[in-house]
Amino acid sequence: MNKKLTIKDIAQLAGVSKGTVDRVLHKRGKVSQKALDSINAVLEQADYEPNLIARNLKNNKIYTVCVVLPDPASDSFWLPCIKGIEEAKKEFKAFNLSISTYYFDPENTESFIAVNKTVLDLAPDAVLLAPIFYKEAQNAVEKYNKHNILVNTFNNQVESGEVKNFVGQDLQQSGRIAAKLMEVIAQKGQIAIIHIDEKFKNAIHMQEKEKGFRNYFAQKENADYNIITLNLKRTNYEIKFTDFLKENPSLTGLFITTSKAYQIAEIIQETSQNKISIIGYDLLDKNINYLNQGTIDFLINQNPKQQVYLGISFLVDYFVFGKEINNTTLLPIDIVNSENASYYME
Repeated sequence: MNKKLTIKDIAQLAGVSKGTVDRVLHKRGKVSQKALDSINAVLEQADYEPNLIARNLKNNKIYTVCVVLPDPASDSFWLPCIKGIEEAKKEFKAFNLSISTYYFDPENTESFIAVNKTVLDLAPDAVLLAPIFYKEAQNAVEKYNKHNILVNTFNNQVESGEVKNFVGQDLQQSGRIAAKLMEVIAQKGQIAIIHIDEKFKNAIHMQEKEKGFRNYFAQKENADYNIITLNLKRTNYEIKFTDFLKENPSLTGLFITTSKAYQIAEIIQETSQNKISIIGYDLLDKNINYLNQGTIDFLINQNPKQQVYLGISFLVDYFVFGKEINNTTLLPIDIVNSENASYYME
């Protein structure tokens, strides 16, 4: 029983025909209870597993997957995703899988809508989507589902029963972790939650991080922190934030909910004479630079490369190996400072 059993082997051991074994393995047609018991006894003893890879390759079915994400040329946070996609292509090249990537402007909802329309017209088997525009993403998922296109999401979560799998972090929990860190390093006083570039009302990921951050302090007795929120746009953030610093001299901490912490750190380094604790997200080179200089205290690593890689690998599991996919896959929340940053850099 140590060798790989074929259907012919199983039929001989069970004393039945190959056709009977085939009907049992593929759950089609009727067989007698005696034949079923004999075949199951052989399968149990042999620990038989059908060769799903060979079966799919024999069928010559090529599964098409479209990855839809923000253009890394506009936001370098998404650059590691390209490496994740390339690693997935290399690892799964032996399988009948075609992976294509489509970019949209992360500051333009119309670009997001147009790219998803293009992908919808291609009628792929599955879409791996970064849904940074919440309402538009919900509409896109609904349209994909109507056309029987499977949707996985990563980085940002969409509340929809039509999404097969989400890969990312518990964003509320990451906000709570940021609050705990801030409590340890910041002096009592005023803390600002800063959102940069995106429309807050349509950016659930920023809302979730702020909710977790505020909830942590709301549950603390005598926290002695005054927490305010500041929304900044790319076009005039320097002037607006500089004025904000002047208007809030008691500021002791900043929690930046996007990967743009370096933009705030640069202004702090040039204008502020007080130590202001800064916690941000993501291991961009500019963020790491200010982390090593001590201007940024902590970064929370969201690991976009692993997110997109896992998103693709789950689709391989589903299509090639016939495995069911978990609805949610939460990644660890990595806390990075100047002492351990080098371990996270490739």
